[in-house]
Amino acid sequence: DEVHLLADERGAVIESVVARLHRWVESSQRQVRLIGLSATLPNYEDVATFLRVDKRKGLFFFGPEHRPVPLQQTFIGVTAHTKDRFKREKKMDDVCYEIVSDALRHGHQVMVFVHSRKGTGTTAKALAERAAMNGELERLFIGDEGEDDVRTKYIERAEKSRNRELTEHFRNGMGIHHAGMLRNDRRLTEQMFNDGAIKVLCCTATLAWGINLPAHTVIIKGTDVYMPEKGTNVDLSILDVQQIFGRAGRPQFDTSGDATLITSHDAMARYLDKLVRSTPIESNFIKQLADHMNAEVVGGTVTNIQEAIEWLRYTYLHVRMCRNPLAYGVGASQLETDPTLRGRCEELITEAARLLDERKMVRYNQQSGNLAVTNFGRVASHFYIRNQSVATFNEMIGKRKSPTDADLCHIMCCADEFENIRVRAEELDEVDRIKKETCPIKTLAPVEEFSGKCNVLLQAYISRARVNSFTLISDTNYIASNAGRVARALFEMCLKNGRASAALKFLRLAKSIDHRIWWFQSPLRHFESELKKNVYVALEDQKVASEDGYSTLDRAISLLDMEPNEVGQLCHCFRDGELIQKFVRFLPRVEVTCTVHPITKGTLRFHIQLDPIFDWSGRFHGGAEGFWLWVEDCDNDRTYHNEYILFSRRNHPESTALELVIPVFDPLPQQYFIRIVSDSWVGCEALIPVSFRHILLDGLSSPTYHTSLFDLTPLPIKALSDPDYEQLYERRFDVFNPIQTQLFHILYHSDSPVLLGAPTGSGKTTVAELALLRMKKINPKGKCVYIAPLKSLARERLNEWRKRLGSSPLKWKVLELSGDTSHDTHTLNNSDVLICTPEKWDLISRGWRGVSSDLNSSSASNGKKFVREVGLLIIDEIHLLGEERGAVLEAIVSRTRFISRYVKAEQQNDLKQGEKLPEMTRIMGLSTALANPYDLADWIGIDTVGYGVEAKRGLYNFRPSVRPVPMVVHIQGFPGRHYCPRMATMNKPCYAAIKDLSPTKPAMIFVASRRQTRLTALDLISYAAAEENPRPFLHCDDDYIEAVAETLNDKVLRHTISFGIGLHHAGLTSRDREKVETLYLEGHIQVLIATATLAWGVNLPAHLVIVKGTEFFDGKLSRYVDYPVTDVLQMMGRAGRPQFDKEGVAVIMCEESKKNFLKKFLYEPFPVESCLGERMCETINAEVSIGTINSFSDAIGYLRWTFYARRVKLNPSYYGATDFIAGENDSMNKILSDEDIESFFLHVVEETMDKLKEHNCVTVNKTEGTDCIVEATPLGRAASNFYLNHQTPKQMRQGTRSLKSILAQHAPEVKSGGRSIEKNSIFDEKCVQRVNSITRFSPEHEIYTFAVAKILYELSFTHEFNELPVRHNEEDLNLELSKSLPWGHDLSKVTWWTKKKTSSGKNMLDIMLDPHTKCFLLLQAFCFKTNLPISDYINDMRSVVEQIPRLLAAMQYVALEDKASAGSFDLFSCFPIVRQLFSAASAWSAGSVDSLNGMKVLNLTVDKELKKASNFHNGFIDLEYQLDSSEIKTFNSKIEKGGLSVSFVLGTMTGGYLLNQSSLTFPDAKKGKVSKKLRIDFDWNSAEVNGGPDNALVLLRVLHDFASGKDFEVVISLKPSTQK
Repeated sequence: DEVHLLADERGAVIESVVARLHRWVESSQRQVRLIGLSATLPNYEDVATFLRVDKRKGLFFFGPEHRPVPLQQTFIGVTAHTKDRFKREKKMDDVCYEIVSDALRHGHQVMVFVHSRKGTGTTAKALAERAAMNGELERLFIGDEGEDDVRTKYIERAEKSRNRELTEHFRNGMGIHHAGMLRNDRRLTEQMFNDGAIKVLCCTATLAWGINLPAHTVIIKGTDVYMPEKGTNVDLSILDVQQIFGRAGRPQFDTSGDATLITSHDAMARYLDKLVRSTPIESNFIKQLADHMNAEVVGGTVTNIQEAIEWLRYTYLHVRMCRNPLAYGVGASQLETDPTLRGRCEELITEAARLLDERKMVRYNQQSGNLAVTNFGRVASHFYIRNQSVATFNEMIGKRKSPTDADLCHIMCCADEFENIRVRAEELDEVDRIKKETCPIKTLAPVEEFSGKCNVLLQAYISRARVNSFTLISDTNYIASNAGRVARALFEMCLKNGRASAALKFLRLAKSIDHRIWWFQSPLRHFESELKKNVYVALEDQKVASEDGYSTLDRAISLLDMEPNEVGQLCHCFRDGELIQKFVRFLPRVEVTCTVHPITKGTLRFHIQLDPIFDWSGRFHGGAEGFWLWVEDCDNDRTYHNEYILFSRRNHPESTALELVIPVFDPLPQQYFIRIVSDSWVGCEALIPVSFRHILLDGLSSPTYHTSLFDLTPLPIKALSDPDYEQLYERRFDVFNPIQTQLFHILYHSDSPVLLGAPTGSGKTTVAELALLRMKKINPKGKCVYIAPLKSLARERLNEWRKRLGSSPLKWKVLELSGDTSHDTHTLNNSDVLICTPEKWDLISRGWRGVSSDLNSSSASNGKKFVREVGLLIIDEIHLLGEERGAVLEAIVSRTRFISRYVKAEQQNDLKQGEKLPEMTRIMGLSTALANPYDLADWIGIDTVGYGVEAKRGLYNFRPSVRPVPMVVHIQGFPGRHYCPRMATMNKPCYAAIKDLSPTKPAMIFVASRRQTRLTALDLISYAAAEENPRPFLHCDDDYIEAVAETLNDKVLRHTISFGIGLHHAGLTSRDREKVETLYLEGHIQVLIATATLAWGVNLPAHLVIVKGTEFFDGKLSRYVDYPVTDVLQMMGRAGRPQFDKEGVAVIMCEESKKNFLKKFLYEPFPVESCLGERMCETINAEVSIGTINSFSDAIGYLRWTFYARRVKLNPSYYGATDFIAGENDSMNKILSDEDIESFFLHVVEETMDKLKEHNCVTVNKTEGTDCIVEATPLGRAASNFYLNHQTPKQMRQGTRSLKSILAQHAPEVKSGGRSIEKNSIFDEKCVQRVNSITRFSPEHEIYTFAVAKILYELSFTHEFNELPVRHNEEDLNLELSKSLPWGHDLSKVTWWTKKKTSSGKNMLDIMLDPHTKCFLLLQAFCFKTNLPISDYINDMRSVVEQIPRLLAAMQYVALEDKASAGSFDLFSCFPIVRQLFSAASAWSAGSVDSLNGMKVLNLTVDKELKKASNFHNGFIDLEYQLDSSEIKTFNSKIEKGGLSVSFVLGTMTGGYLLNQSSLTFPDAKKGKVSKKLRIDFDWNSAEVNGGPDNALVLLRVLHDFASGKDFEVVISLKPSTQK
């Protein structure tokens, strides 16, 4: 609207916006329609060209002759030949009155426009005085009351108005209107004028632009307008005149209109001239070119001079330059040589670039012409600060080392934004008065300068002082509206530059301006509308120095320690004590706790926890509260890290955790400080010292050990001297690479443990294979276990080794063990190579003693004797020891070495004296280059201490630079606090990087989420679309790629693949993924955008790797966290693959503050620290369960084997050992002694055992001395055997107990004669006499539905699902999903016997944010085949469902412990039903029935025997069960997966007690008829007591885990039947 403002000061903004829009439309290929509206323009065609209008169709121009209402324009020049302003004003008032009275006589309404708020009132007053003198006030202005009843309608409202002027003028039949009035008063005036209740309206010009009020007559009184920006009066612009005249004679009301301009005589000629000869509007863009160009550079749309020239050609400036070159400094000769004016554009742009570079707002490289953003430029763009101001700030802040508040106020007031504030002689007295009365901070400039006056008015504004003079009020408003923005900009500049004290002071100042409260006043002033004034006056009595603003907050907080009546007394509000305390609790405060972990000698890791400790009030805090946190070193006034933290109402009062890496310098300072400051509340801030007193850095100074790469002749593969082995490599290479050659001897001709640290892509897999070949050569029966950290890696290794090692001539059996696979003991014992994830091997190796005597122990850990036969343990990516799952790796290696020593000791006893055996298991660790290889080497059994030939043998740690393909790394920093916009700004640089660094070779982009793969691909496509070739990344025929796209499932992938861009993430089907991999490998598509997991899994070559963003969203922390450095290295490692490139290129795009960190640590990796502490309970519990640990001293002994122990000695502060020892004895040495370490270990063991005892996992009994005997409980064994969190079994037991009590109450009675079955159909002749009756068992009673739901609900709420991710906005999806599921989110839909409880006040969305709730919903969705809202849920569901069989088995094991209670029989009957639910191919429904063909019970006998030394009997039922798979048509798929299992549950006839339960598995059910024998023991006496009417019956339920509808229950008689 009003496009003609292009000629105005602000016209440059319109040019910038339109140019940006046109460029965006072109690059994104999305159409946006532009409509420009304007008053009549002389050069409208130029504006049309600028707006890119099609002039034939889209350009409309109407001259003044098209006005619907003819307008008579009158111009009056007042010739008061006097300098006296008042006389001139008086003359104008006289002329104005004549015109007004004339119009009123004709019955027309009049609008009088003046140019100041005060002028509206004085004009109305002047008109009223003249009317009263002429006796025309009543007749013309007010009118007769009787006839005019419109006016009476408004009398009451006008009298009530708080604006006295409005009331007074209304009585005279007039109104006033300006922006200084309250909105209600303005609206009232508009209505009164509209309805004709007032005849004359005196208003300011804003009314002409803003509100559509009609009037027949319009008068402009005077044309001098005061401009605060310029500080003088200027002529009213001709556009404004036309706009105001346009208000005269509105179409629907009048047939004609009158407009009069009253001005001074000399100005009149100028206006007439402008009206008759309209001059074309010109561009103002050059003046502001630098600022607008900076904004484009910050936005990422202009990255070099050429792009900037291109951008300039979209502006109105370029249109006018071509039309009117002279006005823009282009000579005739220049125009001839350069008709498109590209040269002039280049001059302008280069000049602007130099200026910005000099002011540190962009970095301009003159050679390449590239433009890069700087912090200053970014802040200036975001806060709309002019470049002149930035120059001023740079210069002034740089001069002062530690500026005071007064300095900083002065710096801010020197901003270019305030330069136009003029100092007038008539104002000085008032400014001086204000300065004396209301300025708490010293003003450094005299009030005669603009900065001095500005400073005084700003302080007056914050102090809420009364300002009288009209021009001063106007200036104050102008300053107030700009100062907050300028102060915020200065705050961010200082913060980004690391200037701590200046940043703090500017933030305080910015908040003070926003709220008009000084930072040394009480923060309770925020509640002014609620509290009485004496409250803060009392709290502010003690004067507080302005330098230190803390005590005001502390003083307010101290009120919470008093009684309400004391508070009332102190604040002189005797009744309001409680109210005041309530508001004190609303003040936003955050409690900060920080623990410091040293990483290297120069870096510390801060773990910071932030707890909001205030009451949330939606009214005062809204939806979120922001805080700034920074770590500062007060000695140097530097900040080392800053972060903006948001607490949301939804998550209140949850805490937030941060992990920061902070540098320290020698000598170690006493302390750093963490400062946390509210972003919007004045005075709410805190400073927390972080002491370094107990930090020991001495153990960290050991230099990193690097192995040199020798210049050896590469060994040929013939060196293996075994044709079978040589053929493995023949097709791949002829000679080993340098690293493999250097290690060949130790790998292939010795059995020493080996640790190899080498960069990704240096052939570590072959190194592992050489060790494997050696082990099989020496010990053909030995087994190799290869541990891969991720399933995808395990799968890749499996596929490769099966192909190469599994084929002839070697024919080794390669098996994968992960959560998805199950193999029987026979297969495992016959295997050669086992590939597994750390968790699976941890679980299997727990059963190495083979002593798990419990009948029902998990098959996974039962009697795995073969664990002793492992001859080689290869751990890939062993540096992952320092990450979350590292504790598992630690347990494995420690246990392996323990087993190895144990077996060796056993065998040593059988040998003659003096013979020495090697370690049984050779351990081999593969890793990237390590910072602390000694500790790892020592831990896996390499001698690192000695000095002989053997010392360090097996330890190889090559530098990261020893890559087979050298790599160039570029690190680019991107600003932006918010993740998604920051990612979006990286897309154009991604495209540029591919074009520059890898125009034709394959490129790979790693992103953090599936959504990012999609967004990045679509942006790359749109950037490519703007070029000549829209498909630069596609290297095959369109027809071929279209054909491939047809076969893909994923819609987005189908679109992107046709442009040569592939996507790769876990949300794609495996077929889609394989297709993409193939196309990429064959070179048909050039770009692959993948999620970070691909870096570990699939081995795809790329010339260029771009890591787009180095953080990911952590679902369990609900925030973005950084990738571990190892992950970044792994991604980079994909660049430049040996067989393809001479060099690789990696580009890392990260958040700006992380740039230096990455530069430092990519090649100087962190030392690997142990994570065992986090899983100490699980690890110790497992060892107690398998009998390795039987006492506290055993536990300490076990810890000594771990990597944890080695690191505690070297870096005690990291593990809290120094704090513990400092707590024990007050003084602390620089180095910890062995006794200190032992006592720390004892402390750790005691703490761990306490936790395990609390969750009933172990029992602890005191012995003599300090030692204690430790024994495992059934719950502890369950945690170990089923690989559970140590808290889970107790949860499970509580769940099963509550379910049992419900089942005991509500389970249906056992009736003989349900849906009975012919006995002979299942039982053979011999057993019929024992069988009383057979009925179908179908769980159609609703209690069974409840029981199944309850079991799954309890499983969902175990600790195993704590980390199921709930992503952004998924709570809404969960809520929708829960409505469509039959059991709801909390079982309320299936508990029919209780009244529906109302929710406990917990927000529904909060419940839906809980990962456990999501888990329960996913399980239901699986059982009932419900459609899931998004593809992420499919993967989440898969990961949840995978765990159910293990958890269900664990729950059954836990429930066995108290089987002798009522309800347990039905409970155990429900477990198989749950299994059916998860194995059935169709959606579940309770009580479905199927035929029982193919099932037979043979030879059923019942007997009893007397227990030794007691009167009680043991009963047993023997039976043989036969399955005929040819009869069971539907389950062939189940047979494939590992056999069919049948559960037998034996219970009492009454009371629902369980007697026993057992199961049979038929792995080879494919063979047709198979049968197995089973004996079920039970307590005869319990069976008799609850044996029904004759004390002679028991109930056996036969439940088929693989299918529903095939179950039956048999009533068996304990006494043989007498009938024949």
